[in-house]
Amino acid sequence: MKFFILAVGNKMPDWVRTGYSEYMKRLPREITVNLIEVKPEKRVSGKQTEQLLSAECQRIRAALPSDCQIVVLDENGQQWTTVKFARVIKQWAIDSDAIAFIIGGADGLHSDIKHSASEMIALSKLTLPHGLVRVLLAEQLYRAVSIIKGHPYHRA
Repeated sequence: MKFFILAVGNKMPDWVRTGYSEYMKRLPREITVNLIEVKPEKRVSGKQTEQLLSAECQRIRAALPSDCQIVVLDENGQQWTTVKFARVIKQWAIDSDAIAFIIGGADGLHSDIKHSASEMIALSKLTLPHGLVRVLLAEQLYRAVSIIKGHPYHRA
């Protein structure tokens, strides 16, 4: 399985890098996860949110690998159990060579990115800081792969 995480934001605090790295190092060697940090548009006065999101949208599209299953993380997306997430990932891996998860920045994601995704999922109905979403997604990917591989990490 090959995963890409495209995340708007490039200056994450140490706790984000540490948490993310902890789960990435636990994954089996045959699982690859490439984190692609997308530079956020500068929040300066006079720029409308739509302009900011449009600029970030262009950067995401430029960084997005071709032939990927695109999954957007958004608070308005579907909420799944971890077991369902594992089942869906297993199916995606059959259907596609790679899965790209996209995490927006401070203002979320442009509607064009959301409409191009095959799925929109939520890790929570709460609004979460995008750095924390990286860590939560990393843990859920590790947990889902553990379920798929029959590893005892997940205890339902």
